[in-house]
Amino acid sequence: KVVFNIPIIGNLGLIYFYTAFYLLVVLGMGLFISNFTDTQQQAMFISWFFVVIFILMSGLFTPIESMPMWAQYVTEFNPVKYFVQVTRMVMLKGAHFNDILPQLTKTIIYAVIMNGLAVWSYHKTI
Repeated sequence: KVVFNIPIIGNLGLIYFYTAFYLLVVLGMGLFISNFTDTQQQAMFISWFFVVIFILMSGLFTPIESMPMWAQYVTEFNPVKYFVQVTRMVMLKGAHFNDILPQLTKTIIYAVIMNGLAVWSYHKTI
């Protein structure tokens, strides 16, 4: 029982391990967005738009199964969905590494793509 007296059934280290890869996704997205904006304020506004959409479509507040079919397909490209799934699996069900492997694989692929796009779209100006 760490926070709010909620028992953690699984391994907290596994959540930290997954979070490291999730952070690579988020950082890659931030770098990619920053490459197309002139000011920090513009980047924050665009990022906020994506954050709100990602959270609302992650299954955190409403089940993905209750969304229209087109929205269920869109959630496959939502990194927050996988973070929510892994957190629930580990904390509530006591999942192990092999159990989160599908989500981890998708997150790593997402991280490689986002950071690759960020590097590819970067143009240094003097």
